[in-house]
Amino acid sequence: MLRKLYIQNYAIIDELTIEFQPGLNIITGETGAGKSILLGALMLILGQRVDASILKDQSKSCIVEGEFDISSYDLDDFFRVNDLDYNPTTIVRRQIGESGKSRAFINEIPVNLTLLKELGDRLIDIHSQHQNLLLGTSRFQLNVVDTYAIPKNLQSAYLETYLNYRQLEAELKKLEDEAANFGRDFDYLQHQLEELRAANLKEGELEELEIEQAKLTHATEIKSALEFTINAASNDETSAIALLKEASASLKKISPYYPAADELEHRLESCRIELRDIVDEAERRSSQVNVDDELLASVSQRIDLLYTLLQKHRKGTMTELIAYRNSIEERVNHISGMEFNLETRRKDLERRGHELRKKADELSILRRKAAAPIEQSITELLIQLGIKHAIFKVDIQPVNEFQPWGTDRVTFYFSANSQIPPMELSKIASGGELSRVMLSLKSLLVKASGLPTIIFDEIDTGVSGEIADKMGSIIHTMAKNMQVINITHLPQIAAKGKTHFLVYKENQELRSTTGIKLLTPEERVVEIAKMLSGEKMSDAAILNARELLKSNGSLN
Repeated sequence: MLRKLYIQNYAIIDELTIEFQPGLNIITGETGAGKSILLGALMLILGQRVDASILKDQSKSCIVEGEFDISSYDLDDFFRVNDLDYNPTTIVRRQIGESGKSRAFINEIPVNLTLLKELGDRLIDIHSQHQNLLLGTSRFQLNVVDTYAIPKNLQSAYLETYLNYRQLEAELKKLEDEAANFGRDFDYLQHQLEELRAANLKEGELEELEIEQAKLTHATEIKSALEFTINAASNDETSAIALLKEASASLKKISPYYPAADELEHRLESCRIELRDIVDEAERRSSQVNVDDELLASVSQRIDLLYTLLQKHRKGTMTELIAYRNSIEERVNHISGMEFNLETRRKDLERRGHELRKKADELSILRRKAAAPIEQSITELLIQLGIKHAIFKVDIQPVNEFQPWGTDRVTFYFSANSQIPPMELSKIASGGELSRVMLSLKSLLVKASGLPTIIFDEIDTGVSGEIADKMGSIIHTMAKNMQVINITHLPQIAAKGKTHFLVYKENQELRSTTGIKLLTPEERVVEIAKMLSGEKMSDAAILNARELLKSNGSLN
């Protein structure tokens, strides 16, 4: 229940505070006094977007604050889930700075507009004249049926399944597009991979081949040099080894009388031994060097292949080429596995689709089950509101695709004359008839919605006289179970209220400002008399106003 509304620096409001009461609160005032401005300010704390143009004084901030009694409305979970401080008396505040930047608070904790709107939707239902136009839309009509027929937990379960289904559907579409794109490249990638695999690439191979190629190319020169070294060192009497052997023998002869010869002889022997090792190594290496034109051609061909692959794939080293081959292999394997993944996803989507269909059918059953009771209740209320031959029908038709609300399209059909078959509500109902249909729907839904407060902004548009009195009676009945705030221009409805506020405009030199006051019983008599007869009140209007208030128990 809305206990108090504080507004500062909004539109033509300087500052005002309204303390609402349980039951039926009436708000009246002349056209242009600011009744709808109050509603606009209240919408701010319910999450409506706004800009700096609403500031009355552009050098100051706008503040709108609402105090709500939520002790009886099971909102503890909402506060706990959203990490908010729960208080039976909850304060919701919205502040708009000079630049238009907005800040919102719930019990002094900053919140975003989405959360503010979510709480607002649980606290207040606002009916504006704009809603009479929405009444003709299929989506609004479906919401009416769902509020009456479907528990919130079922709606939430369906919506969660629907969102999961759509997400999976989008992921599958993305995967299919990716597979199609990769598929166009698959043959080319496969060809590249086969070519690189056939090349049997190895780390360091190119460097080894180039060394082998150089050796094979110069095999004759290498073998000739090695053989010359062998011959020079050991193959005849004038070879280096033979001469070293003779020199060593000469030194031994003089060693008895020339001791230094021993050291020289040992050194020569070391040289001879080292030279012998060199000859042995040269002979071994010479035996390994062959002039093999066929092998040279094979090595050169292999080198040409590797350089061709490096150039073709624009790589600088064998390491880079091998890494490229591995990456292509991964892509080819990924593409090859895509079809399996696609099939798995398709089966998963089909399974989710069956689950979603089951939930959608459950909603449809409940809607169709509720159609007849809604038709009967609304028809009875419309007859009560003076449409004696009213016919109201709820038509529910299936749609082909899943929607966030199910697979149904709801259309209200209406006729005010038994001789005229029902037609779509938006095409046949007059403004006054729409108002009565809307009030009937709201009266039916208040118990199902469980909202603490409903606000009517001139729902009585297009009606008067006895019908206005009957509308007032329905609104008064609604107020027995919830708080109702009704902005009206009809005295028959204003007289039904438990509490009556007057909105007025004060003109001060170059500026105007809106004010509001709680009327005393005698002030209510005067206000309702003005609504009956205008500013020039007659005694009859005063008497009539007093009788209206007395008949509704609003005046002793």
